[in-house]
Amino acid sequence: MSTSPDGSVVIQPHGSVGPDAAVELRQLLVHTVRRVRPLRLIVDLADVWELDPINLGSVAAACGLGDDLQVAVFVDNPSGQLAEQLAAAGVPAQRVRGRDNPGGQLAGQLAAAGVPAQRVRGR
Repeated sequence: MSTSPDGSVVIQPHGSVGPDAAVELRQLLVHTVRRVRPLRLIVDLADVWELDPINLGSVAAACGLGDDLQVAVFVDNPSGQLAEQLAAAGVPAQRVRGRDNPGGQLAGQLAAAGVPAQRVRGR
């Protein structure tokens, strides 16, 4: 975990994040949103090639918790497959930015307009 110059907190897991890391990742996400309460929490998945279902759910839940506590939670640089899994877990498209998701902003705008995610190519 690190803090960027703009005050955003960045969490950067690495590799294959499986069930053995589930408790640690969930606690880190919840602690950061509830106690640290940065303006932005960025979960940078640039070095992650796999998230198990428990960790996918924890990231999705952090987005919802952040909404409740006015902390913007973003997921940066997921692979295309991870971006699809995050969407299936309930992470809003406008929260996913970077690497294999260059249309994340457009996808978010389309979702806000009521276009189902499965109708957006590249998702």
